[in-house]
Amino acid sequence: MSEEKNVNIEDPFIALLPERMNKFPRGPFDTYPKFTVSEGKIESGYTSLAEIIAAEKIKGLRVLVVDGYHGTDWKSFVSGLNESLSRKNIAPEYMDIKSAYASESEIENRIEKFLGGDDPIFGIHFPLGPEYLFDAKKLSDLRIAASVKRGKAANGLTVIYGCGSSLVELYDGLWYIDVPKDYLQERSRSGEITNLGSEKNVSFGGFYKRSYFVEWPALNRLKKQVLPGLNLFIDLQNPAEPTFIEGDNFRKALKEISGTPFRLRPWFYPGPWGGKFMQGHMGLDPEAPNFAWSFEMIVPENGIIIENNDITLEFSFDCLMYLQNKKVLGENAANQFKYEWPVRFDYLDTIDGGNLSVQVHPRPDYIRNEFGETYTQDETYYICTAKPDSKVYIGLTENCDPAEFRQALEDSINLGKEVDVEKFVNFEPSKPHDLFLIPNGTVHCSGEGNLVLEISATPYIFTFKIYDYLRRDLEGNLRPINVKRGFENIRFERKKKWVQENLVAKPRILRSGSGWQEVVLYDAPFTFYNIHRIEFDEEFSFNTNGTAYSTNLVQGEGVEIYSENGKVSRLSYLETMLIPAATGELRVVNKGKTPCKMVLVYIKPETGINIPLNDPL
Repeated sequence: MSEEKNVNIEDPFIALLPERMNKFPRGPFDTYPKFTVSEGKIESGYTSLAEIIAAEKIKGLRVLVVDGYHGTDWKSFVSGLNESLSRKNIAPEYMDIKSAYASESEIENRIEKFLGGDDPIFGIHFPLGPEYLFDAKKLSDLRIAASVKRGKAANGLTVIYGCGSSLVELYDGLWYIDVPKDYLQERSRSGEITNLGSEKNVSFGGFYKRSYFVEWPALNRLKKQVLPGLNLFIDLQNPAEPTFIEGDNFRKALKEISGTPFRLRPWFYPGPWGGKFMQGHMGLDPEAPNFAWSFEMIVPENGIIIENNDITLEFSFDCLMYLQNKKVLGENAANQFKYEWPVRFDYLDTIDGGNLSVQVHPRPDYIRNEFGETYTQDETYYICTAKPDSKVYIGLTENCDPAEFRQALEDSINLGKEVDVEKFVNFEPSKPHDLFLIPNGTVHCSGEGNLVLEISATPYIFTFKIYDYLRRDLEGNLRPINVKRGFENIRFERKKKWVQENLVAKPRILRSGSGWQEVVLYDAPFTFYNIHRIEFDEEFSFNTNGTAYSTNLVQGEGVEIYSENGKVSRLSYLETMLIPAATGELRVVNKGKTPCKMVLVYIKPETGINIPLNDPL
């Protein structure tokens, strides 16, 4: 095939990419998937919010609390609401909950032990709610003030707003504002927000570490607490035009979703090794330097979009888990994982990019003792698309000497010397539909030329980079290297022969029927999930029988999934979907012209009963 034809291929479903192909056609991937709810009206705008307040005032609304997540644009919200209320001759008294926060120094003292000292990345998960933000006496005074205002005739209105405001406890109405994690992080990068209770502008890394280990866990506990009783749920990622739904209808929507296959909204981010495939195939910003990551299905990061009458509202995935975890996960898995969705899907794109950093993930007890995580980051690489002669680096070479390897890595840091990675780290050839198993302690990285669907346990920031080719990040900073932590966790016995025998998937047919077969890709003691692949020409059916699945269409143009509850869900090539345990009977129909392959990932039913959460060996 000529170079010109290679460059201009227009087939978005090609898996083995020609070497010289450098333009990737737009595929059917939907970056903004929506779930149409059967009940409950989604509304928009400050005028509609003001109308709700006016109607509730007649019924006795005197104190309205508006709580919300970090990243909420409170200034815009209060301004927009006040303007609409003034047109109805309603002039509330506004109280910012920040007036009851403790001093910045006191807050820092309370959380210092959880921020990992000088470590630029890691800390320990904070175990409490947002009470750490508050001066107890100030919060008590505000609570007394709310009580006094509720004791008066319903001709006045007080609005108490801000992160943690529901801790006032005494109110007549409770609203909650949510914003997506990517929106929140962009507000930090642009300098619009700081950490809660702080006026300091720190680096994004510092902001993220404090958010991840302290603020988000604390606010999540409060979110879980208020969801069952809130009166209104608001999406404020567009501060000029909030969308919202009544609390009862929101809870009904969560119940409906918990019995239906659904997609989360993915989001994408560039990186120093990022590639170009996702940029073309998924129709992402052509002005971005590249796209390295796609967050497909991660409870702490993704949201779900619901729609009704062409109005959309997004909420964080964890809302669903807080109220419907047993229907989503299934009884057994919910007992083990509580409110976490424990399987993570994301993409790593190195096509026309570079190698990932050489890295290792922590052993089970290490991640628990050092960071407060309950289980570790065992993962796999599923190769969706690749160029010829691509590689995955996994395990160590037979002749790797740990002391020599460590010295080479230390010299790289201290002397700026490049490391001959292939002298120490084993590599295996990669091609579409290969699967590589990467249990904790295994040195690994994707080489250039792969679109990797990373299927993993949900913890996702605990990566000890031991070598990064002396590269800088997109801000021009050297990326943090963790040789010490890495070598505390590397399993040095995992060398080439062992890797080839144990960590390169060897598919076997589990069962088959007319025009379809189910193939086992991963069923090993390393972790708590199994990976199967359904291969079919026209359709196949199965029943969830109380087991939840993560799925991705790794081959085929698109399918329709017919659920027991009458809903029809659509899944296109390379899209990710969650199938709740409560879904029941399913029929998957191929809507394209080529055979389909779907990976199905599920939690082993014996997890936490007959088998450990993570293999400690």
